[in-house]
Amino acid sequence: MAKAVFTTRGNLKVGIGKLAAGSTGKRSSVKTAVHDGDTITTDPDGNLGVRFLAIDTPEVSLPLPTGPQDRFVKIGSEEWTTFLTDPFAPALPPFDPPLDPGLKAHIAGRAGPGAAANHQAHALAAERALEEQVAKDLAELFADDLEAFRFFYAFAHEVMDGYGRLLGYIHPDQPHTPKAQRRASYNRRQLDDGLASPYFIWPNLDPYRPQGSLAKAVPPPGDVAPEHATGAQRDELERARTAVRTAREQHNGIYDAANPLALQPSELRFLSRRKPPERWVIDLGAGGDTILPPQRYYEIENLEDRLYVPDEYIPLFEQAGWKRGAV
Repeated sequence: MAKAVFTTRGNLKVGIGKLAAGSTGKRSSVKTAVHDGDTITTDPDGNLGVRFLAIDTPEVSLPLPTGPQDRFVKIGSEEWTTFLTDPFAPALPPFDPPLDPGLKAHIAGRAGPGAAANHQAHALAAERALEEQVAKDLAELFADDLEAFRFFYAFAHEVMDGYGRLLGYIHPDQPHTPKAQRRASYNRRQLDDGLASPYFIWPNLDPYRPQGSLAKAVPPPGDVAPEHATGAQRDELERARTAVRTAREQHNGIYDAANPLALQPSELRFLSRRKPPERWVIDLGAGGDTILPPQRYYEIENLEDRLYVPDEYIPLFEQAGWKRGAV
C-alpha cells in the first residue's frame, strides 16, 4: 500500500500530500488550505503506519544481510531458517562495528535450526490477535461500518520515527464513552496477553500526561525502581511491567513454557542489519546510578526491567548524576 510518508534517496525523508479535504470530503480551495505565510493544511496522499509504543512483537519479515535491504523475506522461509541456524557463519557479512564476545555468545545460545520457525509462530500469533481485536471493535462499536471506524492515537514525546510511521498508543475512538468504559489500547492488549515483548524507550514512556522539559523528565539515579517510581514510571510503565510479569508467570504467548520466544525482535533486526544495538539501557529493577552500554542489555534478565535510552539523551542523564557503565 502507498505510504504518505516514507524514506528514499538515502536518508532524505519524503512525504506526499494533497490540499486538505473539507467537511464534505471535497478538496478545499487554496485560500482555505493556506493558514498563513508558513502553514498549509494538507491531506496525506497515502497511508500512515502507526508503530505501537512500549511493545515489540516478533517480526513477520525482514531483509536478509546477504540481500538488498529493501527486500523483506518472511521469517519462516528457508533462507531465514538457514541464516538463524548460524547467524555468525564465516560467509556472512561481518558486524560493523564488531559484536562484543558476550553479546555474540548470548545470541548464539538462542539461535539454531528451530529459531526461525519459533519466531514465525509467535509473529503469526501476535498478528492474528491484533486482527481479531480490531475486527471485534469494528463489529461491536461501529456495526462493521468501515467508513465510520476511527482510531484514536495518543502520542508521547516523539510523534514519528525515521521510517515515516507515527509513534503512539492506538485505541478505537470512543469520544462519547465514559473514560472508565473505553476499551484499552491495542498496545496494552498485546502486552497483557503475552503476545508482545515490552520495549520501553525513554522519553516515550507515558503519552497520557504532559512531558514538560526533557531535562526535568530525566529520573534521578536510583529513582526508577518500583518502590521509588513517580510520574510516568508509576502509571503506564509500572502497569505494563506488572502485566509482563503476570504473562510470564502464567506462561502466556511468548512465555509459553513449551515454546518460549527464543530471539527478541530487536535481536533479529540488528542481526539483519549487521549493526550492534545502539541504545543504552537502565535496569528498572536494580536502582543504582549506572546506565549499561548498548551491547550489555542482555545482562538485565527480565525484559520489563530494561529501559532503553537513545545515545543522544545520555548527556542529559549524565547531568542528572547517571554514570556510563564500562563497555
